[in-house]
Amino acid sequence: MQWLFCMSKLSFSFLSKAMAANFNNQIRLLSFRFFVLFPSANSVYFKLSRFDPSSPEILYQGDAVPSVGAIDFNNKADYVNRVGWAIYSEKVPLWDTNTGKLTDFTTRYSFIIDTQGSSKYGHGVVFFLAPVGFQIPPNSGGGFLGLFNTTTSDSSTNQIVLVEFDSFSNPEWDPPVEHVGINNNSISSAVYTPWNASLHSGDTSDVWIAYNATTKNLSVSWKYQRTPNPVENTSLSYQIDLMKVLPAWVTIGFSAATGCNLEHHSLLSWEFNSTLKVKEMNGNMAEKIRLVVGLSVSGGVLIAGVIVAYAILRRKKTKKRGTAETAETANLTSINDDLEREDGPKRFSYRDLIAATNNFSSQRKLGQGGFGAVYRGYLADIDMAVAVKKISRGSRQGKKEYITEVKIISRLRHRNLVQLIGWCHDGGEFHLVYEYMPNGSLDYHLFGNKNPLSWAVRHKVSLGLASALLYLHEEWEQCVVHRDIKSSNIMLDSNFNVKLGDFGLARLMDHELGPKTTGLAGTLGYLAPEYVTTGRASKESDVYSFGVVALEIATGKKSVDPTEDRGLVEWVWNHYGRGELLLAVDEKLRMEFVEKQVECLMIVGLWCAHPDRNLRPSIRQAILVLNFEAAMPNLPSSMPIPLYHVPTPPVSSGEACISTSLDMGR
Repeated sequence: MQWLFCMSKLSFSFLSKAMAANFNNQIRLLSFRFFVLFPSANSVYFKLSRFDPSSPEILYQGDAVPSVGAIDFNNKADYVNRVGWAIYSEKVPLWDTNTGKLTDFTTRYSFIIDTQGSSKYGHGVVFFLAPVGFQIPPNSGGGFLGLFNTTTSDSSTNQIVLVEFDSFSNPEWDPPVEHVGINNNSISSAVYTPWNASLHSGDTSDVWIAYNATTKNLSVSWKYQRTPNPVENTSLSYQIDLMKVLPAWVTIGFSAATGCNLEHHSLLSWEFNSTLKVKEMNGNMAEKIRLVVGLSVSGGVLIAGVIVAYAILRRKKTKKRGTAETAETANLTSINDDLEREDGPKRFSYRDLIAATNNFSSQRKLGQGGFGAVYRGYLADIDMAVAVKKISRGSRQGKKEYITEVKIISRLRHRNLVQLIGWCHDGGEFHLVYEYMPNGSLDYHLFGNKNPLSWAVRHKVSLGLASALLYLHEEWEQCVVHRDIKSSNIMLDSNFNVKLGDFGLARLMDHELGPKTTGLAGTLGYLAPEYVTTGRASKESDVYSFGVVALEIATGKKSVDPTEDRGLVEWVWNHYGRGELLLAVDEKLRMEFVEKQVECLMIVGLWCAHPDRNLRPSIRQAILVLNFEAAMPNLPSSMPIPLYHVPTPPVSSGEACISTSLDMGR
């Protein structure tokens, strides 16, 4: 106790001297803060019947630009996955922090959505109110409408209210129809009414939005100049106290976004009027200063006490650490030490994951794999949507995959690889936590009932996958052989960027070494013939799998179809030999593709899936051809027959781990 008293006395003495030395400066600073005169903020009113490039009222972000008196939100020639913003250049007072008075406001604007005659279009135009300084979030194109992304779509910390004309229904969060909606702090609409963008394509919509501060009612109504529909609802309202949702000062403006489908967005005019005037700060400032000074001094003393107490507790905790652990706990601790030395991924408790997934609710289940299920979750502590892979209890191979995946992927950093957020192995339960991919896996888009991917997106996916493989094979410190490249392991983010995942079967190799006997693992239909017969994984066997996926992307057909008497590679090769390669292209593309690119992808796919591993390209060579930086290969008109010696002794360096690709979504 004497030591504690001396320590406390020393700490208080030191802090007292420091506070005394700076007391006068603190008083001056506080006086400046409180006595500075705040000018009254006039009510905001503006009316812009056209938008001139020199006009100071509007700030443009993303792809938005003024164009012939209007605002063009899609000024790029190829406006896939684009976002454009047009916002008022001044901050707008929404409510008075002194009086608690909330403003009434009205706004009216005219805009056009042009679907360009296509049956596939998206995603819409939004009027929004957000905190001052709010910027376009990364990866916020498509259904996120330029305002959210996977991290913020479900976040309780959002401060944003919006009215959306949403021309694409995302099943993850939207109602099953195109709609006009009012959204409260979420990508999901609090209220909505059906609306049809194609019915009014190219027509001007006049929109009125009003907020009544007394009734707390936010209402929106709209009409079309040339295509009115008497049976279509054209109004919507929602009860909301904006003072509980938004800060006192806000940014107002418009956002428009496209995804893999195209449409054009224009803003023709905008008028805004609010009634609130923020009064000058007044009252007994001396009392306020004395209060703040008193709180500051008291807070300093409290902090000093906390520092002393923390030092004592830390010292005691260090002395009282346990001396021995059980063999199992020691083993897990060793694993934790290995993993926590890596940058990035963190260890989560089982309780964290229970809360994140609502106790692994079946409603949160995203899919079922060979060694466990995957659930969607939300981690409040890091404010992030995640996918949690739960390894099946008792699966020895699954646990082996778990350790392998965490140790490998936690060290990899590439834009086209799924990011591992963390892990958990409390109480014998094994879990992996990844960034959440809102567009799911590639196989769902190629073979499922979703809207077919456009050729531009498919081409982007093939190049992204090749880039990921180049990093694994040649650009990281060791060569990583993935061993399970397939369409269901290729994830797509909100902008349809590729994220290669599932590294549970991956193996590390030295760059200069050749094939390594690893034991047969992977998925039927994607396995190179020499790998099947020898069990020796290599970069060439990964390239073979890439070639099969490239053919799936181009044709929309599975690598193995039980209704067919031959595999995908042979089927495409027969078309190639007859000079009818374009007849093998996915019919769902409806001939909307670049012939040169699609033909190149299919030939490179056949080249990579050549039965003779010695005649396959490296992934770097394949990329050069895909980018038309090298000549396309001359392949035989018929698929060669693989000739490999089958080893007499069985492969024993690892367990065989084979799955089938017949069930979509593995």
